[in-house]
Amino acid sequence: MINMKDFLKGSGFIQPIWVFVIAITVFFSFMSEYFLSVGNLTNILVQTSTIGLIALGMTYVMINGNIDLSVGAVLGLAASLSVGLQDYGITIAVIAALASGLVLGAINGLIVWKTGVNAFIVTLGAMIGIRGLIFVYTEEQSFYATNFAFSDFGVASIGPFPVLAIIFLICTLVMHLVLKKTGHGRNTFAVGGNPEAALDAGIRIGRHMMINFMIVGFFAALAGVMLATQMGAATPNLGRDYELWTITAVVLGGTKLAGGFGSITGTLGGVLAIGILRNGMNLMQVPAFYVLVILGVILISVLIIDQRINVHASKGVSI
Repeated sequence: MINMKDFLKGSGFIQPIWVFVIAITVFFSFMSEYFLSVGNLTNILVQTSTIGLIALGMTYVMINGNIDLSVGAVLGLAASLSVGLQDYGITIAVIAALASGLVLGAINGLIVWKTGVNAFIVTLGAMIGIRGLIFVYTEEQSFYATNFAFSDFGVASIGPFPVLAIIFLICTLVMHLVLKKTGHGRNTFAVGGNPEAALDAGIRIGRHMMINFMIVGFFAALAGVMLATQMGAATPNLGRDYELWTITAVVLGGTKLAGGFGSITGTLGGVLAIGILRNGMNLMQVPAFYVLVILGVILISVLIIDQRINVHASKGVSI
């Protein structure tokens, strides 16, 4: 007799999100003749790169058993800094934007570490505070890029591949390798799966969690810079609801809200699933709000199925 939990862990069972991605890809390829065109597929990658970058960092944080609701606001601040500081040069503006993400991530992680307050509450407060900071900095005005090299980067390509999509895919590969092949990756699973055992094993849990908050802060800032290059501008409201889309993508990819389990490949599948659904339904001229309804139903279904599998596995159900 084989234990269900051991079977699913050891058999190399395909992640369900990729079955879903393949299914909707086939569906939309029949529904629209333009869906499988090279231009449309690269467009999906570009459209999902922003949420995808944040989702890479969010995967680490959620495997740790935490969550970061401030990523949308961090994105907005970084975008405003990358455009607003261009009088000092593009390089300085981009460095300042990326640094803001690292600093804000470090502050979030430090507060969670030193106070023991739940990350949901800490980052909810950060989301509100950072959004207010954006309005103070921008004086409620939109910023427009004055250097064409900045906005040109957002539409640049290497051959048929958009630069923004290439950056996203490279970051995905790097984060996958770090999670699977390094001590930091192993510690991420250990801390999320059993904090007490991780502490007994000598893992510095607080410092480790702080690093992961800095990682997601950096990727949120990078996403903000990339979005600003696409738009050639930054607005005070940029990044609103991105935290919800990001968390949805990560959860769809199989990362557990309780921590201890997740993967970058699953997150990539979750990101692509959202991008394909939005793009395919747009090609079918379906109103955008229906996408939200469908994603909500899918997300709830995934959580219910995951909960049932966990209950059966914990009881040692055999298959």
